[in-house]
Amino acid sequence: MKKIIALLLLCFVITNCEKDDICSSDTGTTPKLILRFYDISDEDETKQVPNLLVYGIDDSNEPVLFDHIGLTAANKDSIAIPLRTDGNATRFVLHRDYEGDSDTGNIDIITANYIGENIYVSRACGYKTIYNALALDLEPDSDNWVINSEIINTTVENETTAHVKIYH
Repeated sequence: MKKIIALLLLCFVITNCEKDDICSSDTGTTPKLILRFYDISDEDETKQVPNLLVYGIDDSNEPVLFDHIGLTAANKDSIAIPLRTDGNATRFVLHRDYEGDSDTGNIDIITANYIGENIYVSRACGYKTIYNALALDLEPDSDNWVINSEIINTTVENETTAHVKIYH
């Protein structure tokens, strides 16, 4: 009896699975914001940021680590930052010359403002969010290392090219 039930269940599962029931790893998901860092004295040349640590800031001003980045500082000339899907702004910290504690280096706080748009992908994949009308605000302090920024693309819908140039 158990074998018959198992066989019937297997037949039901096999015949009711459709192509749309499996989300392919090639299917686009909610994109991250791509920042590229450039030399302020030669704006066509990328320039690494020494010991860069990047993390988000939540609504209570608490740090939020990005899963794909972790708490590791590295020399980087670009970075991918996830944007919040539950609002129209994401605050994040670009901590230059990080050496293991918040007292070292130079912290700049940036707010990315945007209009999120949920797009239906498929039954298996659900929805993804794209971000329109991207704008950045740098919080001024007495020692900003970020000198300027330039929005290359105001719509964040893929991760194939940079969306923002950061000059330092």
